[in-house]
Amino acid sequence: MISVSVIGCGHMGKALLEGLATGGEYRTIGYDVNPTVLAGVESYCNQTTTDTDAIVDSDIAVLTVKPEIVPTVLAEIDLRAEQTLVTAAAGVERSFVSNRTDATVVRLMPNLAASLSEMAAAVAWDEPDPNVETMLADLGSYVVINEAQMNVATALNGSGPAFVYYLIQAMQTRAVNEGLDRSDAQTLAIQTFIGAAKMVRAADESIESLIDAVCSPNGTTIEGMNVLFDSDVDTEIGDALTAATDRSAELAAEVDHE
Repeated sequence: MISVSVIGCGHMGKALLEGLATGGEYRTIGYDVNPTVLAGVESYCNQTTTDTDAIVDSDIAVLTVKPEIVPTVLAEIDLRAEQTLVTAAAGVERSFVSNRTDATVVRLMPNLAASLSEMAAAVAWDEPDPNVETMLADLGSYVVINEAQMNVATALNGSGPAFVYYLIQAMQTRAVNEGLDRSDAQTLAIQTFIGAAKMVRAADESIESLIDAVCSPNGTTIEGMNVLFDSDVDTEIGDALTAATDRSAELAAEVDHE
């Protein structure tokens, strides 16, 4: 059984604990300075605590606090060389963390779908960590990247869910405006995104080919796609990704200069 401590039980920390509670065999500890926050994750943990001493024997410690709090937390926890510290704080580089702990440091960018074991995550490490590999596989899908690419990964899978929520909402709202019941519109919009994503994952062909397969000549889909083809929506979505990428780089610079 792998023991995992989650340090910081806000939205991301809670999502990780939820996922670990249903996927695999883990002993989990939730740490936070706020007892009210701990009460919200109590049902997903073997233990909750406000005492840093309780987390120092875990195989994996996952740091899910805001970037500006990372230096303070690292000064308060004393991990050993045989342990692994996974940092999921946006913009905080491994070198910054490694200089402040004896533990092996892994950098992770997860997302909130960890709660459903559908997480998309990017990880950077010097060597694969078997316990971390097991944990990430139980929480969803992950890719191993060079840390230099972590800012764009932060934008893509870390911020990306919010962009997708926005698109789902836009489609749902317009369907309601066209006369569809709001609940029905939401059901159809959500399942359409789920189904389309699964089709992309399962298909051997390109996304362009999948689009073509839906677009019958003179049909409804091509009429809608022509609106998108004639617009700048692809550029706007790309700009949103770039803005999030740039902000991740800014956060790294802010932390490095503390």
